[in-house]
Amino acid sequence: MQYTYTPHGVCSRQILIDVKDDIIQSVRFVGGCNGNTQGIGALVKGMPVQEVVERLEHIHCGNRPTSCPDQLAKALKEVTAASAKPAAE
Repeated sequence: MQYTYTPHGVCSRQILIDVKDDIIQSVRFVGGCNGNTQGIGALVKGMPVQEVVERLEHIHCGNRPTSCPDQLAKALKEVTAASAKPAAE
């Protein structure tokens, strides 16, 4: 399933995430440091969502209290929460 997340406190404006069966299929950042965000996307492809969250959560960018990797972790937590909700009857 594809998800769109709007990050806060970083240069990237959007994170596009495709997850299937709790495995990351692709991640693409809109904006931000192009080489770094492409690298993040390539590294997390094929990884379980929870493992990516554990590795990337709480990473800071300079003096900022967050970073693009941290924002991806936040987005993935939202993805996990959304997929855990029962379907409307």
